[in-house]
Amino acid sequence: MQTLSHTLKFNHVSFPSRDVAATAGFFERHLEWQSTPMGRSRVLKGHGFDVVIEDATDRPVQWPGNFHIGFELPSLSALESLYHRFKAAGVELVTGLISHERGSRFFCRAPGGVMVEINTREDAAAPFRAGFGRD
Repeated sequence: MQTLSHTLKFNHVSFPSRDVAATAGFFERHLEWQSTPMGRSRVLKGHGFDVVIEDATDRPVQWPGNFHIGFELPSLSALESLYHRFKAAGVELVTGLISHERGSRFFCRAPGGVMVEINTREDAAAPFRAGFGRD
């Protein structure tokens, strides 16, 4: 097997939305991204990579069962705080706070339908603490 001669860096995630403004607004308001229009779509910048929200007003958008995008917070207290902020703001919560061997988490749904996981590895079992940018 041939190995890469360069290090890969995560660049972006792109997904469709039938309501680009509402989806972008979720990321701007609740997760501190900066939004730039790109035609009828939006590019969100922040946290070391981009999110492209593609306009899908002309077609249906269906998400596979448990498809989601995940974001990690540094601590359990930050996770709990964000969960309670989301709840107070009326964000569509799919779960409550979940204690899990891979770290505590919760799931919500952004406008447009994509499921979002917010987690922390602070309380994860040792085999699951490593992740992006960690050894």
